[in-house]
Amino acid sequence: MMEQERGEANSRNNLVFAINGERFELTTVDPCTSLLDFLRSQTRFKSVKLSCGEGGCGACVVLLSKYDPVLDRVEDFTVSSCLTLLCSVNGCSITTTEGLGSSKAGFHPIHQRFSGFHASQCGFCTPGMCVSLFSALVNAEKTHRPEPPQGFSKLTVSEAEKAIAGNLCRCTGYRPIADACKSFAADVDMEDLGFNSFWTKGETKQVMVSRLPPYKHQSEICTFPEFLKKENNPAMPLDLKRNCWHSPVSVQELQSLFEFNDSNKQTSIKLVVGNTGMGYYKEVKHYDRYIDIRHIPELSMIRRDQTGIVIGATVTISKAIEALKEENRGDFHSQGVTVFKKIADHMEKIAAGFIRNSASIGGNLVMAQRNHFPSDISTILLAVGGKVHLITGHKYEKLMLEEFLERPPLDSRSVLLSIEIPCWYPGRNLTSETKSVLLFETYRAAPRPLGNALPHLNAAFLAEVSPCNTSDGIKINNCQLAFGAFGTKHAIRAKKVEDFLIGKVLSFSVLYEATKLVRATVVPEDGTPNPAYRSSLAVGYLFEFFGSLTGKRAQISNDRFDGCNNSFLLKDLKVKKNYDQFDQTKLPTLISSAKHVVELSREYYPVGEPIAKAGAAIQASGEAVFVDDIPSPANCLYGAFIYSTKSLAWIKGIEFNSKSLPSGVTALLSYKDIPKCGQNIGSKTIFGAEPLFADELTRCAGQLVAFVVADTQKNADRAANVAVVNYDMLNLELPILSVEEAIERSSLFEVPPFLYPSQIGDISKGMDEADHKIISAEIKLGSQYYFYMETQTALAVPDEDNCMVVYSSIQCPENAHATIARCLGIPEHNVRVITRRVGGGFGGKAIKAVPVATACALAAYKLCRPVRIYVNRKTDMIMAGGRHPMKITYSVGFKSNGKITALQLDILIDAGIFPDISPIMPYNILGALKKYDWGALHFDIKVCRTNLPSRSAMRAPGEVQGSFIAEAVIEHVACSLSMEADTIRNINLHTYNSLNWFYEDSAGESKEYTLTSIWNKLAISSNFIQRIETIKEFNRLNIWWKRGISRVPIVHKVTVRPTPGKVSILSDGSVVVEVGGIELGQGLWTKVKQMVAFALSSIQCTGSGDLLEKVRVVQSDTLNLIQGGFTSGSTTSESSCEAARLCCNTLVQRLAPLKKRLLQEMVSINWETLILQAHLQAVNLSASTFYVPEFTSMNYLNYGAAVSEVEVNLLTGETTILQADIMYDCGQSLNPAVDLGQIEGAFVQGIGFFMLEEYPTNSDGLVTSEGTWTYKIPTMDTIPKQFNVEILNSGQHQKRVLSSKASGEPPLLLAVSVHCATRAAIKEARKQLLSWSGLDKSNSTFHLEVPATMRVVKELCGLDSVERYLEWRMGRQT
Repeated sequence: MMEQERGEANSRNNLVFAINGERFELTTVDPCTSLLDFLRSQTRFKSVKLSCGEGGCGACVVLLSKYDPVLDRVEDFTVSSCLTLLCSVNGCSITTTEGLGSSKAGFHPIHQRFSGFHASQCGFCTPGMCVSLFSALVNAEKTHRPEPPQGFSKLTVSEAEKAIAGNLCRCTGYRPIADACKSFAADVDMEDLGFNSFWTKGETKQVMVSRLPPYKHQSEICTFPEFLKKENNPAMPLDLKRNCWHSPVSVQELQSLFEFNDSNKQTSIKLVVGNTGMGYYKEVKHYDRYIDIRHIPELSMIRRDQTGIVIGATVTISKAIEALKEENRGDFHSQGVTVFKKIADHMEKIAAGFIRNSASIGGNLVMAQRNHFPSDISTILLAVGGKVHLITGHKYEKLMLEEFLERPPLDSRSVLLSIEIPCWYPGRNLTSETKSVLLFETYRAAPRPLGNALPHLNAAFLAEVSPCNTSDGIKINNCQLAFGAFGTKHAIRAKKVEDFLIGKVLSFSVLYEATKLVRATVVPEDGTPNPAYRSSLAVGYLFEFFGSLTGKRAQISNDRFDGCNNSFLLKDLKVKKNYDQFDQTKLPTLISSAKHVVELSREYYPVGEPIAKAGAAIQASGEAVFVDDIPSPANCLYGAFIYSTKSLAWIKGIEFNSKSLPSGVTALLSYKDIPKCGQNIGSKTIFGAEPLFADELTRCAGQLVAFVVADTQKNADRAANVAVVNYDMLNLELPILSVEEAIERSSLFEVPPFLYPSQIGDISKGMDEADHKIISAEIKLGSQYYFYMETQTALAVPDEDNCMVVYSSIQCPENAHATIARCLGIPEHNVRVITRRVGGGFGGKAIKAVPVATACALAAYKLCRPVRIYVNRKTDMIMAGGRHPMKITYSVGFKSNGKITALQLDILIDAGIFPDISPIMPYNILGALKKYDWGALHFDIKVCRTNLPSRSAMRAPGEVQGSFIAEAVIEHVACSLSMEADTIRNINLHTYNSLNWFYEDSAGESKEYTLTSIWNKLAISSNFIQRIETIKEFNRLNIWWKRGISRVPIVHKVTVRPTPGKVSILSDGSVVVEVGGIELGQGLWTKVKQMVAFALSSIQCTGSGDLLEKVRVVQSDTLNLIQGGFTSGSTTSESSCEAARLCCNTLVQRLAPLKKRLLQEMVSINWETLILQAHLQAVNLSASTFYVPEFTSMNYLNYGAAVSEVEVNLLTGETTILQADIMYDCGQSLNPAVDLGQIEGAFVQGIGFFMLEEYPTNSDGLVTSEGTWTYKIPTMDTIPKQFNVEILNSGQHQKRVLSSKASGEPPLLLAVSVHCATRAAIKEARKQLLSWSGLDKSNSTFHLEVPATMRVVKELCGLDSVERYLEWRMGRQT
């Protein structure tokens, strides 16, 4: 009956939408197909990337446009296409970055500015960034703001920065991305924009503006094509009954669907709004029916009246924010409006904008109620007395939110209709106090200030207070206190705390008792991480809310509720009361500015020019092709890995749950499927091999066990998910899961003698000379995941004559080439590995990429069909290994003036189960640790073999740990002597003589030692000394914030390795170049292009001075150019440049005689004529070489220093990086723009290691951090607010490649300055804490863990600091 009433209109039974102005109509759709799947597999628009698959990175962002024919208005907003179901875009228009412009049609100004501001490195995240910015521009133009100046938009700087706040980037450090976005803002300060290729320093604002690629907002792209407007009928939503997709338009129709479903007990249904919950819960279940409930009016309406706002359950969080922020039209009391605005402000910190645009407010609450999702919305609405409207069958209910949350989980037939948020005002149903003031605040403690991270705890407090009539003080007439996300099933009201406070006059003793009740109320459930920290947060927020209303002098001001900030406003706001202020230092959430000092040189033009990175524009436009963008060949299959979850176990077999196994599974390959003449090998280094698959015995959790192959990537991943590996632990000893166990059982890897560093000096003598000693101090360092935006990927295609072509995203194609040949048992000339570009590597795409390519090749070889894989983020994180954890024990002797005389180190390195590159770690650690003159330096470093995934090289492997160890020793010595750490650093910096002693093979000439000069220059340019005094004053005046500052040096040793090159000049004068190095985003191709243009220009013919645009660097092909080696260690760019230069020199030598002969016949000769004649006269115009650096100059030292200043919130442990000043010696930079990007990107990646990124495992050693929900890399809101970099041109280094030096890895070490500055701030907090207890505060020794997360910092500042403070205040009153 229902089907007949609905009719069979064709427009409802076909899925119609547009992509970049092109019409698509589908009659058959799998309802679980995501928009991302369709874009990448069924269209040519491959710019939309899969990175996390859970809506947490922004790589898959598209612009979704909807048309409202009633209002004749188009609504444009970003969504995460990996979560958006294709059926939900019916009647919509999608715009990707390809739709903005291209190399053929002309680039959009967004593309041009991303390129010109050097805002794209690997380029994998860039298309999503561009779409996010485009959305902000489109929506800004819809506002009624004044017309902007020519070339700008109506966008504000704040909006520009926030536009990409939810997008992740692992390469750039975000600063140049922010500049590209801000360049469109009408209110931008042009001087605030950093280094770019449009203008040079000192030019006028008018010149700067004129050189920006022009933006004409009047001619902006149409996001919704006219043909779709004519077809669009919102009253007739999609209803693909044959595909099990239903779109009811009334509650009655929804009920009928439920009733129909009840008659078929086997049918499963899924209610769909934004589908964003999939990002968190990652359902693999396939439902029989999908019901899109967005078109039901009762669920999609927003209604306002004097009692409050009612918001339909399917209204998106973004729409709810707009409704709550809507200008008051006299409906509400002014304080009620402020409550709404503060609720909206808090909601803006939930997820990212592209998630809020599709996630519904009702869906969020239902996940909280049904699945115990740590919701912010449930907490803030609980505090204001929110209500919900439910329907179950034909039964309607209206419940308080608290009752709704406490009910058993909703069944599938219950539907949340709407949410009611009451309007609050003083005296509303509470008291009749005429002088009462309404107070409302919300709080959340999360790793990222702007959101896109789940909170450790959230809270919202509503209170009505008034002056006490009988005494001085503030009386609490009523209050509602809500806490959530702290490790309980749902948000709660703290009723006991409320009951205690109501009617009380606030005092320190009352607040003290209230904190006890809060601790007793906010109790995380067993198994919740960091329970004490979460309870401490609850106490801190309660104190922040009520604290300033406590004390004899506290008086209420209506400004306390001004809606602009949540500072505790007292009548007396003198400086001496600043410690009672909580937000007087409120900082802008995003970065403000950057200052770059770069000295340019035209000596080797165009080498040294800050030209834009080659390929940046096509990366922005989505035209750059990554491995997974290559169209799938015919009959292509897809693979997924099955890995072990046990650290040591016999593998008895692999089974699939037949009910859950998807169709299309073709094969399951294991070690048994290796060809008889082949080997079970997945990768190999000079230190040993790693098997492709575990054999009968798995030796670590995360080890590859099998490779399942299916008809789609989704089906392969699903099959891997439902695979069950049967284990047996019989007759096995316990696994080794720590370095201590490895030492006990002598489980070690051998370090070749030539790689083990030499001891320095006489340790006994050094210790004897010491006035003081620290004996056997311990440090532990954890791991770090690469988090390249493009996960591991490969495509293997069988070729004729038993050959195999493999496309791999890899840093060492040659290694994969050899491994594949050995695995398949075929000659190496039968294998070809091709790598064009890599979407981020950082060392993780070197050895760890080899088994991925090898597994694909094996499957393709066995099945005689192309096979590809794109490893999902969870699997990638589990198998990656990451940075080496280690345990360090040190003893140090030092003089009373701080001069260190001896350092003894015992280091245990956790290498995992296979050697990989681990035996090189001792060499690398010592290379960075020797940056100070330790007097004597002795060490015992052991590389431990454990039953954990093998660790591999990660950007600055060993060096970053070595640099940290050095700083930890310095800080400990300073603390022991009660001296400033900077003083200790100063006195232990190397002289050239001591440097030469510690780095005998690489110190170079004395003029090359620039560290002391950098050290002193940086102190001046950063105002280091003055800022120390300013910080002291700040810390004296502020109780709940403390600042710290630190200056650290680095000495980083690098090695230049042999590299091949080939340069060929084609008949039209264009040049093609091949080099051994791989383009990872580090600008290698760009520097090589510049070098080739420079070297060929020496022929000095007309037009040869402008060869840059004629040069193209092409992909790596292991049969075209052999011995490519590894792209790693920061020096591959310069060695590739030198290889290309040697080729060019050969070509110039061949062309010179021809030029000389031609000039006898003509006055001048241009480049094209010369090359054409060379072709006609059979001059060999292709030259290849193998550059081998001289042994005496292959090692050299890099120098730099950084000053970082941080501010720590003592109530939460949140650390804000206020400013970072970096000075780095690049020699004579081959490209300052590229090097600047490397410096900033490395520094921010280092911030991740030292401050944010936790990579935990379970008791079996299996990684438990599986994606963006739990692994937090730096974002726009966690980098320095002021980010200053100076690239020092240190003059001539004749033994370097055109006097250049490396920049890829050394600056990462400078991020330890942030950690040290945080330690300085904590030190001040601990002094204060001790003073409250009347204890000696002169010597507070402590160890700050890595990473120094919010929890770690708060624990050191005192989990009970609020109680200690209140006890101190109460003691002062008695």
